Amino acid sequence: MLEILKAVLFGIVEGITEWLPVSSTGHLILLDELVTLKVSDAFYEMFQVVIQLGAILAVILLFFHKLNPFSPKKNEEQKKNTWQLWFKVVAAVIPSAVIGLLLDDWMDEHLYNYVVVAITLVVYGVAFILVERNNAKKAFAIKDVHSIDLKTALLIGCFQCLSLIPGTSRSGSTILGGILLGVSRGAASEFSFFLAIPTMLGASALKLLKFLMEGAAATGLEIGVLIVGCVVSFVVSLAVIKGLMQYVRKHSFSVFGVYRIILGILVLLYFILK
Repeated sequence: MLEILKAVLFGIVEGITEWLPVSSTGHLILLDELVTLKVSDAFYEMFQVVIQLGAILAVILLFFHKLNPFSPKKNEEQKKNTWQLWFKVVAAVIPSAVIGLLLDDWMDEHLYNYVVVAITLVVYGVAFILVERNNAKKAFAIKDVHSIDLKTALLIGCFQCLSLIPGTSRSGSTILGGILLGVSRGAASEFSFFLAIPTMLGASALKLLKFLMEGAAATGLEIGVLIVGCVVSFVVSLAVIKGLMQYVRKHSFSVFGVYRIILGILVLLYFILK
């Protein structure tokens, strides 16, 4: 029962931090230091990625109509726009998919540690504050997700490559990239959500495949932990995504920049004094 309660906590953290620009992977790494799951190392390496599936289902549910090119409620022009949106999303995934496949094992070995997480939390926290300050009165050229052209989509996809470093934040890097490219916060956030679907499905499939190919097997408890984590992250993500879309209509992301800087400093102090 204690491990299931821990899984609930991991699901809550994943559901909140996956969509806010604060790094879900970084938070899960830090949470594991404080609330360690009693599972095998191989399972936990897979778990911290596959738990994202719950969060992905939340995006699919909330934006199902917008992402469904077969909807009978859409006219031919709207269906065409939806297909074009999917094409741009898939194209934008390619840069991070290629780099992720090539460097996955190396990054797991060298980058998944508190020093990297703390540094990236602070660096991108400062970046958010500076970008928002420079764009405070800027009129964004692209205000709707359908208005994002292929070139801009590919460039946002390149920004997503930065999120392969733990502590960076996938949503943070893509939203920040979108803003720098002249995309409004709302449109950048939506595109980031849609970009997460193939990105995280692919990452989860890769981790699960590696887990199985290495001959590892999950115990009944571990399977329960994974299911609970995914379900909780799904439920929490529903609320967080709705809240974030309302927030970005009137506010900047500077507050998340401040949060990242404070958290990064606390992480360094915690491990130095540990």
